[in-house]
Amino acid sequence: QVTLVESGGGLVQAGGSLRLSCAASTTFTINPMGWYRQYPGKQRELVATIRSDGTTNYGDSVKGRFTISRDNAKNTVYLQMNSLKPEDTAVYYCYGFVISYRYTSWGQGTRVTVSS
Repeated sequence: QVTLVESGGGLVQAGGSLRLSCAASTTFTINPMGWYRQYPGKQRELVATIRSDGTTNYGDSVKGRFTISRDNAKNTVYLQMNSLKPEDTAVYYCYGFVISYRYTSWGQGTRVTVSS
């Protein structure tokens, strides 16, 4: 089983920045990797995703403010969040598709709180 471990969440004021990291405990290829977020009582929504060739996709609400990147050698994905808004407050989940076993692994979630 592949474990994804997230770090970097916390409390920040509006307009500030945070950087999330997510490392996979495997040498198997994971592609794509990315981030979703979830508000209380809501379904998870796409934040950003990235493939091993660098192709990225962003949710409309974060375009121009968030940047996703990855280190393929380390099976690690990052999310640089700038110009944070109170509406970015949510639990952020890392995910990765494990190609060899054809399933999606999820992290435990990290909370991001943006104060106004």
